[in-house]
Amino acid sequence: NSRTMSQGAAPKARAEPFWKNLVAGGIAGVTEILIMYPLDVVKTRAQLQVGKGQSMFTQLIDMVKNDGFKMYRGIVPPILVEAPKRAVKFAANQAYQPMFTGKDGKLGRMGATGAGVSAGITEAFLVVPFELVKIRLQAKENQGLYRNTMDCVMKIARAEGPLAFFNGLESTLWRHALWNGGYFGLIPNVRAALPAPKTDGQKMAVNFIAGALAGTFGTILNTPADVVKSRIQNQRKDVPRKYNWALPSLQVIAREEGIGALYKGFLPKVLRLGPGGGILLVVFEVVSK
Repeated sequence: NSRTMSQGAAPKARAEPFWKNLVAGGIAGVTEILIMYPLDVVKTRAQLQVGKGQSMFTQLIDMVKNDGFKMYRGIVPPILVEAPKRAVKFAANQAYQPMFTGKDGKLGRMGATGAGVSAGITEAFLVVPFELVKIRLQAKENQGLYRNTMDCVMKIARAEGPLAFFNGLESTLWRHALWNGGYFGLIPNVRAALPAPKTDGQKMAVNFIAGALAGTFGTILNTPADVVKSRIQNQRKDVPRKYNWALPSLQVIAREEGIGALYKGFLPKVLRLGPGGGILLVVFEVVSK
């Protein structure tokens, strides 16, 4: 009964087999990365800038002019982790839902948020090393330091040891818990507020709107944790460590650069993850069929 499914607290979702989540999540995620990656580079560079930086548009134009295809530096780690990450996001979310389902067999809105937060924490453990390598390759100040992804991995392992790949784990847990909690928690609310879809086209539109609004909400919640994560992961062993744990680092940034600095890179991030959240949900639902 599509009317019931689209209204508010959806009944317990049927769990898809993991391979289906892997394929659906991989296609959804890689599609989104290939389209939106330059915005991710702009976001990272904005987050790493201490003090006032260039506007998003100035940075994008500079990047296209000066870097050309080099602006895709660092795309290999996110592409490699994308399929398993998206699969874990949706599979873990489905796996956690029964724990948050009410006695009536329905997943309430708080339950949807709880399952999303739990899925985000699970996902974070998987992505940390890939994120760290991506940040190092994207950072403007590291140009000339690493030739390519493999060179970056080898240099970090040799100079900083294998545990360095898990620098920023705690801030990554915050980032993913907040985004996934916001994303999966808001989707049922948006679906409930929209007219029930009668055709496949309408269903795709509802999924895109719900996913995009939920992606935007998740981004508003998690940008400060993301700024901290970028700063922590870009600290090499040979430089003094300024940022360690998420909450003290948030205080340092707010004190030295003002509260607004916690939202550095927000515009490119939301332009990517807003529509990206919509693309993700649409492609996932279509491929899951």
